[in-house]
Amino acid sequence: MGMGIESKVIVSCALTGAVTTKKHCPAIPYTPVEIAEEAKRAFDAGAVIAHVHARSDDGTPSWDVEVFRRIKEEIEKRCPILLNWSTGGMGPMENRVQHVLRLKPHIAALNMGSMNYAKWRKDKKDFAFKFIFSNDFSDIIGFARAMKEAGAKPEMECFDTGHVASHEVLEDLGLLERPYHFSFIMGVLGGIPATARHLAFQAQNVPAGSRWKVIGISRDQWPLCMSALALGGDIRVGLEDNFYLPSGDMAKSNGELVDTAVQLVKLSGREVATLDEAKQLLWPRSA
Repeated sequence: MGMGIESKVIVSCALTGAVTTKKHCPAIPYTPVEIAEEAKRAFDAGAVIAHVHARSDDGTPSWDVEVFRRIKEEIEKRCPILLNWSTGGMGPMENRVQHVLRLKPHIAALNMGSMNYAKWRKDKKDFAFKFIFSNDFSDIIGFARAMKEAGAKPEMECFDTGHVASHEVLEDLGLLERPYHFSFIMGVLGGIPATARHLAFQAQNVPAGSRWKVIGISRDQWPLCMSALALGGDIRVGLEDNFYLPSGDMAKSNGELVDTAVQLVKLSGREVATLDEAKQLLWPRSA
C-alpha cells in the first residue's frame, strides 16, 4: 500500500450487543453457548477480536461475572479469538468493571466521553430512544486503572470529536501503553455523523502509530468500512451494530458479516491480519 498505510487489517466482530433481540434478528445470540458459537463463526470467517456483551439466557443484559466466565470458557473451547469485554452501560462503575478485573480479557472497551445518545424516527416525528450517555472523567480514569491492573488493552471508544483528545489525560497518568487503540463509533444521533469526511477528520486526530477502527451503525457500516480501509484503519462488523449485508438481506450469522468484511479488505488491496499478526500489531513488545 502507498502513503504509508499499514497493509494489515484487524477485523473485529461485535457478537450480540445489549439492546437488540431475536425479535429484531433471529441470529442474535443470548446464552454463553450461543455467543461462543457465533464467536467461532466470526473467527473462522477471519475476525480476530470478539467484542462481547453478556446476556441472561432470556436475552436481558447481564453484568454477572459468572456469566462472563461461562462465555469465556465456551469461546476458549472453540477458538483462540481475542476477547474484548464491554464495560458500557448505565449504573455504578463498580458494577461494570468486576468482569475485567477478575477475568482479565485481552482488551476492554473504554468509553471516552458523555453525550446525548438518541435515535430519531422521522416517520413518527419522535425518538425511538433518547438518554444521556454519561461517562465522566472520574469513571474514565477508574476504568483505565482497572484495565491496567487486569492487563487489558483499553479500546478507547470515541462517539464524537472531543472524545479523542480525552486520551491525553490517561496518557499523562501513565495508564496507556503504545500503540494506543481507538474505535470511532459513528452514526449515533448526538455524536459524530457517519460520513467518510468525518472519519478522515477523526483519523487525523489520533497519535502517530495508533491503531484505530470504525464502528458504523446499521447500514452505514459498509460504506464506513470501505472508507476506513482506504484511510488505513481497521474495521468492526457484527450483529451488535448492523443486521444487514450490503445486498439488503438480513445476515444469518456474525460469520456472514465477517465474510463480507474480509471480501472488502481484499478488494481494497489490503490483507486481513491473522491472529498472530494482530497480537504483534497491538502488543509489539510482548508478541
